Amino acid sequence: MVQFGPTPSPGSIFLASKFIVEELPIRLAKKVKDLDNAPLGLDQQPSTIKVKNWYAQSFQELTGLPKPAIDENLKKLLYQNNGGNNNNQNHQNGHAQSVSDVEEQPHIKEEIHKIHDSLEDNPAINNIFSDDGIVVRHNHHHSLPRKAKDPLDNTINRTSSPTYGQTYFSPCPTNIVWPKEVYDYNKLVCEALEKIKKRHDATVATMAQGVKEWKTLNKTVLVNSQIQTFLDRFYMSRIGIRMLIGQHIALNMAQNSPTKQRISTLINGNNEPKKSQRSNYVGVICTDCNVGEIAEDAIETAKYICEEYYGLFEAPEIKLIAPQQDINFMYVPGHLIHMLFETLKNSLRATIEFHIPKLKQNYMKQHPDAKYEEIDLNDLEFPAIKVIISEGTEDIAIKISDEGGGIPRSSLPLIWTYLYTTVDETPILESEHTNQSSFKAPMAGFGYGLPISRLYAQYFGGDLKLISMEGYGTDVYLHLNKLSSSNEPLP
Repeated sequence: MVQFGPTPSPGSIFLASKFIVEELPIRLAKKVKDLDNAPLGLDQQPSTIKVKNWYAQSFQELTGLPKPAIDENLKKLLYQNNGGNNNNQNHQNGHAQSVSDVEEQPHIKEEIHKIHDSLEDNPAINNIFSDDGIVVRHNHHHSLPRKAKDPLDNTINRTSSPTYGQTYFSPCPTNIVWPKEVYDYNKLVCEALEKIKKRHDATVATMAQGVKEWKTLNKTVLVNSQIQTFLDRFYMSRIGIRMLIGQHIALNMAQNSPTKQRISTLINGNNEPKKSQRSNYVGVICTDCNVGEIAEDAIETAKYICEEYYGLFEAPEIKLIAPQQDINFMYVPGHLIHMLFETLKNSLRATIEFHIPKLKQNYMKQHPDAKYEEIDLNDLEFPAIKVIISEGTEDIAIKISDEGGGIPRSSLPLIWTYLYTTVDETPILESEHTNQSSFKAPMAGFGYGLPISRLYAQYFGGDLKLISMEGYGTDVYLHLNKLSSSNEPLP
């Protein structure tokens, strides 16, 4: 995705548009099928059906787009970097040949089985502690199928995929005049993706409503483990779809921006502040993402929501501690700010609600005339929350420490389940809200903050961990993979 650079070529965008029009319907069709097979009657809930229909509609729109016509002249322009031939086809044919060769040689097939079995039995790869943040699992193991299947079957199935062997980015010249068809097709695909993105903005909230409907119907408080697993898979694949769509729309915008920037500079002079220049962005990815700056943005947003919710002039202090100044790495700032914002909201709420009774009692001792109910929260001084950022060779770790009273050990497994919340009354998702993306984020109550944040961290090979001391506070550890070494976790 980053290979496009800050000013992508229209030709590269054209090939990427062709790729995305073939790749996205595969993912959307899988979502429709998954929602059709949602466990324990979740598939029957009105909100689940609504989400499924959105995916089906998006699938129809993408598959209905007219295919671009590529004549000989355009083919030469698009593929001149590889001698005028599309190497994807050669790559596919070559790979299919190698698979058939292996099938005809039983001793090679047997050897693959042996290697596969040794990986299955390796305690460093498959054990109950494999996700404790200490054991490192190399991603190429994940592509191996389970024992019950032939290790070759997976490869053969993948080679039949329309996008197998193709890449999202293909290098194309930037200093030539591209024919009108290229720009027209890029615009057509971008507009279709913008429409789809807007349609699916409310998917998380609407699925939350579906789970709520399921809980009401089944008269249960907690989400069943089957539904939990289903939702993890569902939301993880949604992150992948949103990443593809968001990146492609942003690349199309970047493709048009250099000319606009030059005109703006000629007319107005270069008066833009340095921070607003997005030369270190490729689409939604920042190649030089400053973790401290993003943490500051998340802190300000969380404090604002907190002040509005509790009627405070100023939220509890949040101290940002970064021993190594200016920690920068390649990441998606939108994902990072989401994870930090959700975690900080939890810490602020816990800190305020845990300390209100204690601080009010202390206030009454110092002011004997004061009545408990009439004490203004702005007269109380809450303990600070700490955000500590550290950089290692593999990870960038962010620890958020609060003194919000902690979580009982019996409740710790529940915090990762969807729709588990400590709020007495869950905010109502009104029907008009689930059709728009701009409805205001509540301080708490949906029970989606932590599980979704953990999926965002895991999408790029990181993780989110939580350690709590009941009666004192909670430490949340956000690990971000610095090496960019993970594969996309496709369910």
